[in-house]
Amino acid sequence: MSNSDDLQFAFDVSDQAAELALEYFEAGVAVMLKDDGSQVTEADRAVERLLRERLSKHRPSDALLGEELGRLGESDRIWIIDPIDGTAFFSRHDPNWRVHLALEVGGRTELAVVTAPALQRCWWATRGGGAFESPWPRHQARATRLDVSGTSTLEGARLEALDDASRARLPPGAVRSPASPLPLVELVRGEIDAFLVERYHLWDHAPWILLVEEAGGQFTDRTGGRAGDQGGGLYSNANLHSQLLAALRYPKRNGPSPGLT
Repeated sequence: MSNSDDLQFAFDVSDQAAELALEYFEAGVAVMLKDDGSQVTEADRAVERLLRERLSKHRPSDALLGEELGRLGESDRIWIIDPIDGTAFFSRHDPNWRVHLALEVGGRTELAVVTAPALQRCWWATRGGGAFESPWPRHQARATRLDVSGTSTLEGARLEALDDASRARLPPGAVRSPASPLPLVELVRGEIDAFLVERYHLWDHAPWILLVEEAGGQFTDRTGGRAGDQGGGLYSNANLHSQLLAALRYPKRNGPSPGLT
């Protein structure tokens, strides 16, 4: 199956999921706590169920991995689902939430679609095909190709991190960008130079690793590899990446990194 077939299918099912999520968002939802203390709403579960139904029907041989309902099936092709990334935003009626969908094939993420229906924006990438942003509902004729910044020195570089403890680890001389609800969007647009996020799960990171790489940037996880299931890591433009890794004292790894990328 070609990348273009998978991408068009991913667009179709992501749009259906985004439309359902938007209905819940506009109506309002109650927040519940999962066993791990994180937030969840009925919208999270309903959107994931919709995605699983569509994926299982049209890609029955593929495996699924979702935040709310776990893994289904075994295959070298696995669809990775975060039905609502940013549930805290969603629950307080802040539009900065997204629907994540990524496809991993043989250990590499091959496509990613991130939709923010309340912002009317969409971002997507395919392996070797570049990264793009467009309005949502999607108008591919109006899509913009994404490129990270070309900043090459840490002095004056625009850096962001997930929290205060992470910001304190960033090298001196850099500019601390104001906190943003969408720092990885700013990174792939070239508006900031790096984002340190040492937290979260595969479904949070899988689409963004590919989007950043296809926009010309790099990602390194906390073990020195490029896997999305190691609790986050460093995203940056390519020119600054090695300098930032050294400043953060990340381990170096020889050869390809194991796991999902």
